[in-house]
Amino acid sequence: MRAGEVGRALLWLALLAGLLLPWLSVAPNRLLPGVDTSGFLSIGWAAAVALPGLALAVPQRVPAWAGALAALAGVVLLLAATGWAAAASLEGLAPAARAGLGGGFWLGLVAGAALVAARGAALPGVGRAALAATALIALWLLWQAGTFEALSLVVEYRAREAAVQAALLRHLALAGAALALALLLAVPLAWAGFRRPGAAGPVGATLGAVQVVPAIALFAALIPLLAGLLALWPALRGLGLGAIGPAPAVLATAGYLALPLWRSVLGGLTAADPAAVAAARAMGMTEGGITREVRLPLALPVFAGGLRVAVVQAIGLVTLGGLVGAGGLGALVFEGLSQFATDLMLLGALPIMALALAADALIRVLEHRLGGSA
Repeated sequence: MRAGEVGRALLWLALLAGLLLPWLSVAPNRLLPGVDTSGFLSIGWAAAVALPGLALAVPQRVPAWAGALAALAGVVLLLAATGWAAAASLEGLAPAARAGLGGGFWLGLVAGAALVAARGAALPGVGRAALAATALIALWLLWQAGTFEALSLVVEYRAREAAVQAALLRHLALAGAALALALLLAVPLAWAGFRRPGAAGPVGATLGAVQVVPAIALFAALIPLLAGLLALWPALRGLGLGAIGPAPAVLATAGYLALPLWRSVLGGLTAADPAAVAAARAMGMTEGGITREVRLPLALPVFAGGLRVAVVQAIGLVTLGGLVGAGGLGALVFEGLSQFATDLMLLGALPIMALALAADALIRVLEHRLGGSA
């Protein structure tokens, strides 16, 4: 599909979101269903101003920088107008009343953001960085101005601000611990597979078998296994291990991360040009020197690709730690599910998505730079 066709599809998606789907939902309290209003009825004049900005980003004859900025301005205006409309809809209502975000808002936001990204992708690296910085500054200014304070999602966040921040740090700690444990497992196994190619098959099959097990089943199965292990060796409790809590979450997540890390390390070690290896050996370099000076530098882009997959998986998978008492953002998601509280679920889910996207983008940049310097 060509870029112009993608842009038109995204624009139509934003239009349909505003025409057919609820944009805001005003409810008497946190739990009761609300009255829905469509996007154009909710935000009024702002739609008539924002939509031309989004439309300006579609024609490919418009310079990429102009199209990206026009789309970004349209998205920012839609966000601001949504906050203003939420505040206006709550005037005269009881303090418990909530103005929630509907499916039309989320669909329109995704379509608009995708349109910004599509036009921004044609910019050079400096231009993309400037576009991202402009978007972040605009959002920060809207947040500081209190534009979103009437939205029920922000009201929920204000009520749990400390808990959300603690859950975010806990989530990062769990993901980091699982990634470190997976690296400790995958790197030696990959080195052994490189030195003894016959061992790579059984190792790969074993690590691949873990991927077949459903994540929830693996998290749950580790609880009785760890309980039995601790009953045999109670001294392990002194190391902080427990049948519930971080231990099963970290171990299960590390088990899933080991395969992509093992594949990338092994693939990187075997990806070196045989001619470069032969030349280094002819110069009298030892195997250790060849590995340090030839294999590892050439393997770094492959390593970075596997690391990107593993980091994104880690951020997503430790969400299930909320089911086994590990805490983190997953605990907020499952608490919201148990209470049928959509905003509470979003307080956990949105940061997880943001972390995964940010990690993917940052490591992808590193991957490209390593690939260019290899």
